[in-house]
Amino acid sequence: MVNNSKKTEWILRIALFGEFLGHGIFALQLKARFIEMLVAFFGFIGINLATNSANVIMYVIGAADVLTAILALIFPFRLLLAWASLWAFLTALARPIAGDPMWDFVERWANIGVPLALLYIRGLPKKARDWFR
Repeated sequence: MVNNSKKTEWILRIALFGEFLGHGIFALQLKARFIEMLVAFFGFIGINLATNSANVIMYVIGAADVLTAILALIFPFRLLLAWASLWAFLTALARPIAGDPMWDFVERWANIGVPLALLYIRGLPKKARDWFR
């Protein structure tokens, strides 16, 4: 019988998979709102991003999100989970930067919390090599 900790870990792994797979597929489809947010985010940090460049970056983001989704299921190593938390934070933050209400950022805190909770369950790394376990 699987203990509750393992069940909880699998629930979080599946949730992380769904979150990143869904966002990755939207990015690969060049969802218009994602492109708008990307251009706005780059503008916020002082970089004027052309549409063609935004499309290329969005394809890379989509591929990275799909890879993150797959790895979350088969091998959710700690560095991946830290990355997923940071990336979820940045993408949530892109919403108000692109003109959406602040509540669109707040509403996405679960996207940040899922990989953080999974990282906590797996244990914070004590050595550099532990980031890859």
